Amino acid sequence: MNSILRQFCRREASWFIQFVKYGIAGCLAMATHMLVFFLFSWKLIPALEPTDPIVLLLGLSPPAALDHATRAGRADVNNGIAFMLSNLVAYLVNKAWVFHPGRHHWLKEVTLFYLVSGFSFGIGLILQDVEIRFFHWSTSLAYVTMAVVSALINYAMRKFYIFDG
Repeated sequence: MNSILRQFCRREASWFIQFVKYGIAGCLAMATHMLVFFLFSWKLIPALEPTDPIVLLLGLSPPAALDHATRAGRADVNNGIAFMLSNLVAYLVNKAWVFHPGRHHWLKEVTLFYLVSGFSFGIGLILQDVEIRFFHWSTSLAYVTMAVVSALINYAMRKFYIFDG
């Protein structure tokens, strides 16, 4: 009975450590995504409004006011660009540090990684778009809900389908 308990505790501790590492890797990828998204949304393809929390929090120069449909469309474009870069960071860190590669050939692995991430990102993006267009949420708040939905779907798919546990 004692050895069964030790095995159980070891397995649970291993799972917990992996989840913490996944969280750290996710924070790194999220920081990349946020940096790219908000930099583009502020300077390159404006998608923020003057009252957006990130504008007020960071004291950014207020952008010109945009209608909700334009802002939502631009936020989608900026998210797409940020997705490509942050997903590369996520893949490299997950493969090297969080999960065990080897369930699939590396090309299939990276393809599955981007497909799963794209699927969860798409669901989050639709949610973000609806929140901005129809509920007139701030770009920042809609971004947070998009990120949370994506992260939850990604963890489950990466752990149980893409990588070897």
